[in-house]
Formats: sequence, structure tokens, C-alpha cells
Amino acid sequence: MSSSKKLSNQHKNSELQAEIGKFIAYNKDEFAELVTFVDFAEKFTLGFIEINFTPDIDLLITGLQQNPQCQEIQFVVLDFPDGNLRFLRDELVEQLAKITKETNKKLVLLIRNLEKSIGVFGDYPPVLQDLNFVRDSYRKTVPHPLLFILPDYAISRLAKFAPDFWAWKSGFFRFKTTELTRDRAIANTLNTDINIERLPTPEQQERIDLLHGLLMEYHPTGEIPSPEHLRNCCNILNELGKAYLSQHKPIQAREYLEKAGKIAKQFPDYSLQIEVINQLGKSYQQQRQFESANSYHQQALDIAKKQKNLRAVANSLFYLGNVSLDMRQFHQARDYYQQALEIKIEFGDRYSSASTYHNLGRVAQELREYEQARDYYQQALEIKIESGDRYSSARTYQQLGRVAQELREYDQTRDYYQQALEIYIEFGDRYSSASTYHQLGIVAQKLRQYDQARDYYQQALEIKIEFGDRYSSANTYHDLGIVAQKLRQYDQARDYYQQALEIFIEFGDRYSSASTYHQLGIVAQKLRQYDQAQDYYQQALEIKIEFGDRYSSARTYHQLGMVAQELQEYHQARDYYQQALEIFIESGDRYSSASTYYQLGKVAEKLGELEEAKANYLQDLVITTEFNDEHSLGISLRNLACFYQTTQDEDLLREVAKILGTTVEELKETIINSEE
Repeated sequence: MSSSKKLSNQHKNSELQAEIGKFIAYNKDEFAELVTFVDFAEKFTLGFIEINFTPDIDLLITGLQQNPQCQEIQFVVLDFPDGNLRFLRDELVEQLAKITKETNKKLVLLIRNLEKSIGVFGDYPPVLQDLNFVRDSYRKTVPHPLLFILPDYAISRLAKFAPDFWAWKSGFFRFKTTELTRDRAIANTLNTDINIERLPTPEQQERIDLLHGLLMEYHPTGEIPSPEHLRNCCNILNELGKAYLSQHKPIQAREYLEKAGKIAKQFPDYSLQIEVINQLGKSYQQQRQFESANSYHQQALDIAKKQKNLRAVANSLFYLGNVSLDMRQFHQARDYYQQALEIKIEFGDRYSSASTYHNLGRVAQELREYEQARDYYQQALEIKIESGDRYSSARTYQQLGRVAQELREYDQTRDYYQQALEIYIEFGDRYSSASTYHQLGIVAQKLRQYDQARDYYQQALEIKIEFGDRYSSANTYHDLGIVAQKLRQYDQARDYYQQALEIFIEFGDRYSSASTYHQLGIVAQKLRQYDQAQDYYQQALEIKIEFGDRYSSARTYHQLGMVAQELQEYHQARDYYQQALEIFIESGDRYSSASTYYQLGKVAEKLGELEEAKANYLQDLVITTEFNDEHSLGISLRNLACFYQTTQDEDLLREVAKILGTTVEELKETIINSEE
């Protein structure tokens, strides 16, 4: 080792020893009692140590190991960070079998990280239930002193939910947090500029743990915080709420935000009040309880206007726009966003305006104004790149991908998604990467690369399940159903659709359920269960009309036409197709209209209206050629070849040749002769 490294290590060791000394001096009496307890403890003896921060735990353990009175004691530290741990005794027995006991030394077990499985929320954690249930067996199976090192909230939950085990304690030691540890925790939580959403998942949890530790400092369990600590408590509670929202845990978030809201009313900090109220609105929005979300954001807006806090006004308008967007009230959303943007521009807040441009892009995209959407996204992206906000740019790359996808620019689409995914992986944002994997699955699906699509969807679903995002997983189940359907695995498809539908109904998302009813209709239709198919399509159509989604209803009218056609109800089929076509033309969706022209041609042919059939077939061919859709083009040409065999219409051949840019002779050779 070089001399410089030796000096560096010596310096670090010197700093560590100084911190240990300060910690022990700060907790002099408690440390002395703990050492005495350890010295006299024999066989199975149970003690609890309350420490709120991990760095102090490390200092305590090292201090015990170095203490002269503990030299005849073999301390073994056992970590249990598994949040799903249930059978602690079994784990302890297994670990004991692996420990090599030192001669003439008493074995003392220090148990840490058990708070992960004890948790912060909910009743009767499994690990605590088991502690009570197998308490008596500890004397025989773990015949050594046990010291549980836990934060305040975990000890309170253990005492409440494992009272029999808690009653056996022979010692309880509460260690105070050093000023250095507290300052570091505040610097890494309340005084940091780094948004928790940008942190990798492990670092997010580390921040949450620090916030819980700070909360126990300023608001110990069962105590009323002192007046001088109220503001700190409010800030910590608010930050905990935001942290849990970032993990898509709205119920847990609200538990802290509601407490923050009550405290915020006790001192005239209106900016903090407004922020807490808006965060409460977000919690309801995550649960799709939009009326409650609107109510909170409106409360925040009213306070901001009364205080003439224009920046807070802009934020509340933005949040109201988000709720309107989720409710598919697109024109209302655009109005809120435009008002917010106007204020941000007035204040020269260029960075904050990026998110508003982004969401204006989402509105335009929903309204099928794709060039306008792309323009808004490009403005947002330009600001984010200019501001060095690489993380946030991922969302905008993804939305640019969705616009390109709607325009069938699939190479460009995939490129945007890959850029987004690269950023999410770089920042360790595994949760957000799920939506990008899902979108990559849609692209593969559009290109009929079904195995690749399924792989992307499975990656997305795995992450959503891992993060407990049941609502979002519905969309992935839905699209896995489409893949199974394309592969003619109809039972599997139906199962996926039913899982998606169950979730949409559970979350009260009536609008999204329409697309799943539609897909269930297609499965029933493929299985020739026409009455069932019609019923599903009618349920889908009813919801789409209810939500004013005229564009999406076109596809359902088209499918109802196909069912009527299968039942040889040709006039009814034509009526449905005409309704679908009218909407596609009105919406400028030229590509989708091709398949409807094709089906109108089939109906006209069945009714003996050959000129009408010919006109519709040619219109279909023009569009599929224009969009270079090789799969649909092949179907159209095979159908036209059959139609020609029936009609022997030479004018038809000339029209087809003109559309394809070939000669009639070449057409006859490549198309007509291929029928032989």
C-alpha cells in the first residue's frame, strides 16, 4: 500500500474513532447500562435498542466491540433486510448453525434491519405475528442474549402487534441521535435539490428511511411535538407524502400529508399549505378519484389567488390540467395549461414551462393534432436539454415516440423509445422503464413481431407487479391479450383480457374498460360466438359514446359490421361500416379507413352491387399502397384477383395497374397467374 493511501486510511479511521467517541459521550449513561446488560445477560435474554438512524447503529456496534468490558463477548451482527420475512426464529436457527463460536466467549446476537419486515403501515405484520406465536420456543432454540436494534416506529409496532414477545424484554435502551447524524439526514432530505423521482429505487428507500428517522426525532411515537418542532414536522411529513407518491403509494402518502395539512394551519406559511393541499390532490388523482383531486387543487388555487402568489397559482392550474387530462376533458385541460404557461413565461420561469409544454403536447396528441403535439414536445425537450435535465427528457422522448407511432414512423418511434429507456436505466428508474418496455412492445406488435412484443410486455408487467402498480398492469395484460389473439391463442387472450377488465372495474376506470370489452368481442367473434361478440361490442360502444370518444367508436362500429356480415345481415353491416368510415374520414385517419373500404366492398359484392364493390376495393388498394402496408396490400391483391376472376373486368385491371405503377400484362402475370 502506498504511503498516501496509508495516510488516507489513518485519517478516515481517526475520524471514525472521533465519531464513536462523540456518540458514546452523548449517550454516556445509556451506553453504560447497555454494557452492564450485555455483561450479565445469560442464555436467552431479550433486549431492545432504539436508534433512528443507520449511521448511529454502526457507531454503537463498533463502540461495543471496542469496549474493554466487552472483550470476553463475541458479538455477531445478523441482518434481516428482507421486507417479506415471516419466520424470524427459523432464520436465526439457520444462522446460528453457521456461526463458529469463539472459545471462552459469550455469544451475543445483534439483530438489525428487522424494521423492513415490520413495516410502517398496516396491522399485524406476519413477522410480528410469528414472534408471538413461537415465543416460547426461543428459550430452547436460540439460547443466547438477543438485542434487537430498531427505530422508534418499529419498536412501537412490535410492542403493539407482538405484545407477548415484547413482555419478555429484560432491557430497553433509547439512544439519542447526535447532531452530526441529524444534520446529515436533513441535508440528504429536506435540504437537497435532487427530486426523489430521479433517484434509483434503493436511494429512494434510503431517503424515506432517513425521513422516518427524522420524524421520530421531532415527533416521537405517542408524544405531541413541541411548538419549536412543528415546522420541521410539517416539512418532514410533506416530504414523506411526496416520497410515497413517487412510489405510487397514494394511501400511505395521504397518511402523512393529512397530518402535514393539520400542522400547516397552525402557522401562517401559505406556500407550504398550498403545496401540501396539491400533494393531497395528487394522491387522489393516483387513485383515479378525480372529483376529490379537483377539489384539493381548487382549494390550493383559491389560497394562492388570495395570497397573490402567482407561481403557486401556475402550479395549481397545472395540476388541475393534469386531472382534466386524466378525465379526458381535453379542451378544459388545454385551457388550464395555457393559463399556467402564460404565468410561467411572465415570470421568466423557462425551466418550469417545459412540463407545461410537454402536457400541452399530450392534449394535442389525444386530439389527434400530431404535428402540434410534436411541436410542443420539441419545445419541452429543448428546454430540458438546455437546463441539463437529462432525466426529465426521457418522458418527452417517450411521448415523441408515441406521436411517431401514431404516424406509423416506426423506425423513428423505436429510436425515441430507446433513448427514453437508456435514460431510465442510467438513472436506475426501473419503475418508469416499464412504460417504455410496454411501448416497445406495441411497436413490435404493429410490425407483427409478436414474440418480441410479448417479451417486452412481460418485462413491463414484471416491473409493474414488483412495484405493486396493479392499475397500470391492466394495460399490459390487455396488450398481452392482443398478442395472444394475433397468435390465435384465444383462450389465453381471453384470460389476459379478463384480468385487465377486472382491474379496470376495480379502479373505476370505465373508459379504459371499453377497449377491453372491444377486444373480448373480437375473441368471441373469432370463436364464432356472435351473440357474445355483439354484446361485448355494444358495451364498448356505449362507454365510448358516454365519454364522447367518437374516434375510438369507429373501430367498434367496424367490428359490429363484421359480425353482421358473418350473420349475412348485409344491410346492417353496411350501415355499421358507413358509420365507421364517416368517423375515420372526419378524424383524418386515412390508414384505418382502408380496411373499412375493403369490407364495404365485400358487402357490396355479396349484394351483387359489383360497381360499388369495385370502387371500394380500389379505394382500399390506393390507401394500402400509399402507406406501403405490405401485409394488407397482399390481402387486397389476392381479393382483387378473385374479383377479377368473377367479373372479367378489364377496366379493373387497368385501374389496379395504374395504382401499382405497373402494366396490365405484368399484373396478369404476377397476380392472376398466382391464383393457379
